[in-house]
Order: sequence, then C-alpha cells, then structure tokens
Amino acid sequence: MENTKHIACSCHSGHQKKDFKKIRIAVGTLLFSFCLLTNIENSLKLTLFLTSYLLIGADVLLRALSNIQKRKNLFDENFLMSAATIGAFAIGEYPEGIAVMLFYQAGEWLQERAVNNSVKSISALLDLEPDFANLKQDSKIIKVAPKEVKKGSVIVVKAGEKVPLDGIVVSGESFLDMSNLSGESIPKEVTKGSQILSGSINKNGLLYIEVTSEFKDSTISKIMEFTKNASKKKAETERFITKFAKIYTPIVVSCAVLLATLPPLLLGAEFDVWIYRALIFLVISCPCALVLSVPLSFFAGLGSAGRHGILIKGGNYLESLSNTNIVVFDKTGTLTKGEFGVTKIEAANGFGKDDLLHFCAYAENFSRHPVAHSILKIYGKEINQELIESHEEIVGFGVKAVINGKMVLVGSERLMEKYAVSYKKASDAGSIVYAAIDGIYAGYIVSTDEIKNKSFKTIQNLKTIGIKRIAMLTGDSKNIGEKIAKELGISEVFTELLPLQKVEKIETLSSNLPKNKKLIFVGDGINDAPSLSRADVGIAFATSGHDITAQAADVILMSSNPQKVVTAIKLAKKTTNIAWQNIIFAISVKVILMILGVAGVSGMWEAVFADVGVSMLALINAARAFI
Repeated sequence: MENTKHIACSCHSGHQKKDFKKIRIAVGTLLFSFCLLTNIENSLKLTLFLTSYLLIGADVLLRALSNIQKRKNLFDENFLMSAATIGAFAIGEYPEGIAVMLFYQAGEWLQERAVNNSVKSISALLDLEPDFANLKQDSKIIKVAPKEVKKGSVIVVKAGEKVPLDGIVVSGESFLDMSNLSGESIPKEVTKGSQILSGSINKNGLLYIEVTSEFKDSTISKIMEFTKNASKKKAETERFITKFAKIYTPIVVSCAVLLATLPPLLLGAEFDVWIYRALIFLVISCPCALVLSVPLSFFAGLGSAGRHGILIKGGNYLESLSNTNIVVFDKTGTLTKGEFGVTKIEAANGFGKDDLLHFCAYAENFSRHPVAHSILKIYGKEINQELIESHEEIVGFGVKAVINGKMVLVGSERLMEKYAVSYKKASDAGSIVYAAIDGIYAGYIVSTDEIKNKSFKTIQNLKTIGIKRIAMLTGDSKNIGEKIAKELGISEVFTELLPLQKVEKIETLSSNLPKNKKLIFVGDGINDAPSLSRADVGIAFATSGHDITAQAADVILMSSNPQKVVTAIKLAKKTTNIAWQNIIFAISVKVILMILGVAGVSGMWEAVFADVGVSMLALINAARAFI
C-alpha cells in the first residue's frame, strides 16, 4: 500500500512540475511580448527581459549548471543553449536571446510529444497482457490472476476474452483473433487438440484449455520481456551517433570560442560582431536532431515490426536485417507445413506391418518431431507407457528404446549404420524412418510433407528485394531436399545434415560474405537452436512451441507464414534508410547554416530553425518508420 501511495504521489508530483513549467513559460512569454510591444525605459526593459528569460529558460540553465557541477554531459544541448543565450544578453541582444530560449522550449515540447506518441502507439500494440484467467476447479470456475495458474491446470476462455496462457484445447471450438500477435487479420480456427498462444482473443465459442506454460514462460510474457529489452540493444548507427555527439560537441564549442576571439585579436575586427556570430554558430551546432531522431527511427521501426507480428529483440538486429546478403532456410516446418502423413509402411525380415507400426509408435511416443506425430496418428491406439522401459533420443539420428524387453531403433539411415544394422535402402519420395528390432532390420515407414502455400512467393519476393543468395539446409535425404528446392526455385541446397553440420555450413557461408553483409537463418524446431544462435540474425516461429528456439532466435515471427521474413527485411531497410536520411539532412543543413553564420549571412532566427526546425523535421521523418 505504501508503494502504491509513493507511485501515486510521484506521478502527481510529476504532473504538478509539468503544469508549473507550462505556467512559468506562458508568463515569461507574455512578459516578453509586453517588452517587445511597449516603449519603456532601458533599465526597466532589461529587468523585464531578464525576468522573462529566467522564467522561460530556468530549467535549461539549471540542467546546464548541474552538468557542469557533476562534470557529466558538459557539452549537451542545455550547455549550448545556455551559452548562446547568456552571450546574447552579454552583447545586448536581449530579444534574440529570449527568442532562442523560447523556440528551444517549444521545440523540446514538440519533440516530447512526438516521442510520447510513438511510445503510446507501441505500448498499445503490446497491451496484450490479460487481466485474469478463469480457472476450473472441480465443478467450479474461479477468476484468478494468470500468474497463479499452474502448468497442467484447465482454464476456461469465454467469447470476447483474451487467452491468458499458452495451452492446448481439450474441449470446444472457436475462432481466434491473433492480429495483435501475428499481424494476420484472418481469424484462426481452433478445435480439440489445437495449440493456442496467450494474447489471442476468443471470437465466439467456449474453450477449455489445458495450460502448457506458466505465465512467466508464456508467449505474451516473453513478448513483453523482449520488447522491454529491445531498446537496450543499440544499432551500430545509434552507437555511432552517440559517439559522434560526444566528440562533435566539444569541437564546435572550441570552434565557437576561436571564432569569437581570433578575428578580433588577429584582424582587429569588432568583438561584438564575432561574439554574435559565434553564438549563432553554437545554436546551429546543437546535435539534438541527430541524438533524438536516430534512436526514435529504430524505436519506431521495432514498433512497426511488432504491429506486423514480427518481434525483433533489438535495434542491432533490425540494422543487420537491412544488410542481409544471404537467407538460409531450414526445410521442415519452415518452408514446408511440417504436417506429415504416413503414405507407406514396408515391413521386412518376417515382421508384419502392424508389428512395425506398433514398435515405431512406442519408440516415437516422446518425440516432438512431425514425422513422429504422423506415425502416432496413424497408429491411433493408446500408448501403454509402462511397456517403454527406456528411451533415448539421439539428435540427428533417431530414437533408441527398450519396449517390452525388445531393443528398438527407429530413425535415419545413419542410425542403422551407427548400430551396424543390415538394411535395404528405400528410394521412395518422402521422409523415411527405418526400424530395427533386437538388431534385425524390420522395415521402413514413409511420411510426406507439403510445401507451405506462401513459400514459393517468399523466395520470389526475396529475390525481388535484392537478396543475392538463398539456401536451404535439411537433415532429409538428397532426393527429398533437392526436389523441394527445385520446386521453390532455391539454387543452393545442402542435405543429410546433422544439427552441428548445419552450424558448420552456416559458418562456411558466412565466411564468404562481402564486408558488412549479413547471413539470416530461418528455422523451426529445437534442433535449429544452434544454427539460430550462430547466424548473424536467427529467425524463428513462435508457433513452433519450443522455448529454446525462441530464446536462441533474434527475431520471432508470431505466425508460421514465411512471407514475414520478407516483411522484416523490408521494414529494416526502410528504418535504416530513414535513420541515414536524418543524419545526412541534419548535418547538411547545419553545416550550410554554420558557414552562412560565420560569413554573417544568417542570423539568430536562421540558427533557431537549424536547431528546432531541423529537429522537428527529422522527428517527423523518423515517425514514418512506424507507418
């Protein structure tokens, strides 16, 4: 309760300070106008001008003084504005000194509004956190906080409510609005057995959902965590501007001092003239436009990506996406649907098809691979787990299990060769699972997968936006991999790869990249985590349901649509282009006006435009990244 009071008091105090500042500046502006419009004595005019100046610029002066005392950020915009306006007063240019401070304050207010609007827009996108969950307890349904619901509990989601936790539908059917998560406007139909992500909105039916992840591990919780941390991972361009401002500002201050002193001392020019020009130089040189607009460009770009169902974990990854040279895809679940169906069961060495299917289903019972699901689906019987005495998944090979006293091997050709099983290689098109029982080859099962509807368009669009190379990595056989690659128009395909071999292949492809160009890997599935981590930018689907995959990825797509990869790259290119437009525009205008100021062509009003005006134009341009 005390904390709540403290927060409330802090917020109230913050509003009071802002209101007082507005009143102070308003009074100062009225006093300034009175001085300009009336003819009063010089001594009184100076007092009124000074009072007006202090009312309008008190906070700027205090911040500059505080920075000097702390020896921190000495040459920021507060110092520049304070030095320029105090200098204007020193040479008798009272109205211009006040005008500069007034326009600076107006610019600060407009900049604050622009930034706040962007923050509010992005916050609205992420306003997905559910307020409650309907927990089913025996015959009762009680309303609780989502954080209180344990894994394995059953929750009820009524029509119009947000899904509070990830889970699987155990009863009911409905359509889900996932536009906040995936950016897809078409509702998704869910029935018994469907996987559901938190943050979705139930459109019509009543759903009973078994919770598969506690709130801290849920999709919506991770989205909020990643988004909060995204601003901490700065792009190279952002870091460059920060470093640039730290070096640039002391240099221009030194130049202003030299400008004010050298011409009078060496050439006998008038001090007042050159001090005035030095003050103009200081006002123009303020790097506000760069320091504020470049980070805002990346911030807006991250928000725009979120609106399209693309979660990018930092500005650095956004910038890397804009420099993509090669995109490498995993096959299963990425370019293909990952929804396998058994098309052939071929028994051997006296084993019947039913026996082969029985032992394969039991061996694959704990696997999350799509092929395993297809085998379990066609088996269609309940698995008696007491018969599974031991189980070992050998990544990239298959499964080794002891089932009802028999040692069963189910997996790839490599698994048969690893355990020296004499087998007959199949030539069928599809994913082939071989099986051996007690060391004797028992036959094989063929499952086939379909290419996603939008995979072909994705590949074509990547080529259209200038991606030079596209490759595909797969653990499947050569004939399957090459067949899929040919249908999609992918020229580089690498097959029969173990997870670590995929990493090695990514390292080889990365080593041949042009300078500053990046490799993007798009994957789905737990065995893609090493490749996602090794790539310059790893992209994964949130719908895969693998926590380790989401943690390893730098970009998470909230739908299974591979076309989102194209969208992410286009947004990244747009954002970095806007950031560099602001850099070039701001520096160009300031350099031109600096030269004009030194030459005596531009005055204090042009200087104000160069600072406040350029800052506002840069901010407006930065906001385009959010569109």
